[in-house]
Amino acid sequence: MTGHHRTPVTVIGLGSMGSALAEAFIDAGHRTTVWNRTPSKAELLVSKGAVHAQTVDEAVAASPLIIACLTTYENTIEALEPGVATLKGRALVSLNSGSPAGARQMAEWTLGHGARYLDGAIKNVPSAVGAEDTLLYYGGDNTVFDEFASTLRVLGGDTVYLGTDADLAALYEMAVGGTLLPALVGFFQGAAAVQARGIEVASMVRFSIKWFEMINSVLPVFAEEIDRGDYSRPASSVNLFLAGAAHDEELGKEANLDMEWHKPFHDLLKRAVEAGYGDHSISALTEILKNPAPNA
Repeated sequence: MTGHHRTPVTVIGLGSMGSALAEAFIDAGHRTTVWNRTPSKAELLVSKGAVHAQTVDEAVAASPLIIACLTTYENTIEALEPGVATLKGRALVSLNSGSPAGARQMAEWTLGHGARYLDGAIKNVPSAVGAEDTLLYYGGDNTVFDEFASTLRVLGGDTVYLGTDADLAALYEMAVGGTLLPALVGFFQGAAAVQARGIEVASMVRFSIKWFEMINSVLPVFAEEIDRGDYSRPASSVNLFLAGAAHDEELGKEANLDMEWHKPFHDLLKRAVEAGYGDHSISALTEILKNPAPNA
């Protein structure tokens, strides 16, 4: 298939991720139109074959498929407002961050201007765009996904359609993404602890990777426990985790670390014990999270 038969695509927003998306379309032979508030961000892409639209209206008019990659849904609407007259009859795919409520509002705004809407999320870094194992998932208008599935797969081989609800990608994005900051802060704490002993952080990376692999291996078990609502056969109990809280405090004193970020987790453990889950699986914390503390 030559580039002349490939779907023309417009990419709105040329940060590091947006630029990576545009480059993937260019490399795959799609006529790619780009626009960004700062025109200089389009220069490298133009040198690789992109068409630089001078206005949002021109960018939207150039393609039947519009990919918006800005920071938030609010940013996306603000950027597209000047081109709403041209948006009618086109397909808009938004790949920004935001809440499920934001995705629903974005879908309503898009439909109100006569366009079809698909909401998506990229579960990787810009350098991974286009790779066979890069995951992207989408929710919203199934006709958009069906029509442009082969075009969207240019961005990542592991492309998944979640369903017709426009907020599904944002829901999964937040549900899955909730593990990121605690995991990173845990790694950074470990980095500070080994540095306090004069040891290079690079020395712990191999062990941290193994630890994350172990966590990966138990997620299906936890998911099954949570779906059944049965936490009675624990591999690791809430009491076991709570007993480890004292070790966190000891490490903080020894390495002179700020351990305040652990307190909310310790509070969750204590509430689980008070609720009768002490001897149950650590996954029982899910039940505690469903009932926020009164002062939360």
